Amino acid sequence: MRKHPKKQVPESNHDAGHHVKRLYLAFAIVILAAILISPAALATGDDPLQTINNFSDFIFTAIKAVGLILLGFGIVQIGLSLKGHDPSQRAQGFLSLFGGTLVFFSKEILDLITGG
Repeated sequence: MRKHPKKQVPESNHDAGHHVKRLYLAFAIVILAAILISPAALATGDDPLQTINNFSDFIFTAIKAVGLILLGFGIVQIGLSLKGHDPSQRAQGFLSLFGGTLVFFSKEILDLITGG
C-alpha cells in the first residue's frame, strides 16, 4: 500500500495566522493598559461621586467607540451589498447601521428618557 505524502501548508497561511495572533496580542496589551491606567485617571480627590461620574463618562466613551465601529461596519456592508447585489447582506448592513447609531447615541437617549 502506498502512503500519501503530507500536504504542505503554504507559508502565506502560516504567516497570516501569525499576524492575527500578533494583532490579538497588541489588542490585549492595549486593553490591559487601559484597565491599569483607568483607576489612576478616575481617582480625583476625596469626592466619591466625582469618581463615579468620571467612571461613567469613561464607560460611555468606550460604548460610543463600539457604536462608531458598528456604524462603520454597517456602511461597509451596505456598500458591498450594493456592489454585489446581495439583498440579505444589505439588510444586515442596515441593521448594523441602525444598531451602531443606537449604541453611539445611547448616553443621549438615556439622558432624554431619565430627564437628566
